Amino acid sequence: MGYFGTFIFRDGQWQQRSGTGPELVVDVHDSDIATIDYRPAPPGLGRFYLGAQPRDFFADPDASQPVDVPAEVDAFLGWAAQTLGRAPQPDELRPLVAEDGSGKPDDDVVEDTVVRLLDLLGLPVPEELAEAG
Repeated sequence: MGYFGTFIFRDGQWQQRSGTGPELVVDVHDSDIATIDYRPAPPGLGRFYLGAQPRDFFADPDASQPVDVPAEVDAFLGWAAQTLGRAPQPDELRPLVAEDGSGKPDDDVVEDTVVRLLDLLGLPVPEELAEAG
């Protein structure tokens, strides 16, 4: 059995609950999929995946909505620049984002990919996530 955990970054630190205002939510599912939600986001955007998209992992197109990866990368980088005051380069972020129909992820567990994303953003790794890796 893999790791499960949800982490919410808001107001400069990791929080226990979602709130108002800009936030980043990282939801790790069984060490295979990490859902990344960022708020606020442009209409129709605000979610992408690390590891694998649920629709691919579960071989069920209804398991998740299709992700417009280029649009999500651009929107997320804009969110990061505005919310965190810094953003990685698109070519640093793009390889981490799960593409539709992609094969096996680069990392054995998605927690490693999450840590790479947080490092790119200059955010601390939550203690529970560091212990899981």
